[in-house]
Amino acid sequence: MMDWTDRHCRYLHRLISRETLLYTEMVTAPALVRGGAVHLLEFNPEEHPVALQLGGSDPAELAEAARLGAGAGYDEINLNVGCPSDRVQSGTFGAVLMKQPELVAECCAAMIGKVDVEVTVKCRIGVDDQEPREVLPDFLEKVSAAGVSRFAIHARKAWLQGLSPKENRDIPPLDYPLVQEMKAAFPHLHLSVNGGIASLEAAEDFLAAGLDGVMIGRAAYHQPWDILGRADQVIYGGPAPLEGPSDAVRAMLPYIEAHLSAGGRLHQISRHMLGLFAGRPGARQWRRVLSEGASQKGAGPDLVLRALSEVEAVTAG
Repeated sequence: MMDWTDRHCRYLHRLISRETLLYTEMVTAPALVRGGAVHLLEFNPEEHPVALQLGGSDPAELAEAARLGAGAGYDEINLNVGCPSDRVQSGTFGAVLMKQPELVAECCAAMIGKVDVEVTVKCRIGVDDQEPREVLPDFLEKVSAAGVSRFAIHARKAWLQGLSPKENRDIPPLDYPLVQEMKAAFPHLHLSVNGGIASLEAAEDFLAAGLDGVMIGRAAYHQPWDILGRADQVIYGGPAPLEGPSDAVRAMLPYIEAHLSAGGRLHQISRHMLGLFAGRPGARQWRRVLSEGASQKGAGPDLVLRALSEVEAVTAG
């Protein structure tokens, strides 16, 4: 999720869940290969398992970007064929590539030829006036023939004209049954469903129905404890690494101190922590203290602890 799942966000999410697979923001192949922006590949070793999500449409360029990503240590290289933003369309990648499955297949084959880690694809069920029940199986057949065996399918069309990226996340109707039909039609493929999934209980239902995975984006970001904090127990049947969101706050303090010592600012990290207490007593006070103070010069761990004390004062009362 562009501008959301940066390395600070992922570090927090990994503290909360040891098992879930994390994804980077989409990084464009041109930025890496032509722009030399290899700093975009930086991540913390603690984030594993973590997948690099690439955007692009030139097979040679994507292959080189994938090589750089694999060399940086990512566990998976994911090609984004789902993002509907104007910035993505102008570069002829993202969801607009649903119209060119042969090109996607060529891109994936080139990437697979360059790396040893798995290459996967995130896609939509179609775009604009395409008929998903015709387009999606054709897309899966052609791209899987290039060597891709894992797909995350956002169960909505993308309307490239007339809807904003935000509207494209909410307005086009979800078609979960179609994704389940694709699993029946392509039993050899690892298919995950994405889009509008807001609870682990919903994720469990999809897994029980035969899908291989569930990708959760916005809910995991805005309610990280409800999703990631419970995932290791509910989905994977193992222990949770932390007992509650307060423990996550304290576990982040050394990371925050290191970031500030390197010249960073508190708000670069704390903005990803605002939802830690979502739906819990003290959540409003937590957000208020951090939102008002984190951008101020000199803001640091003391501010985070003050925000936490406000939460604990509410819960104690």
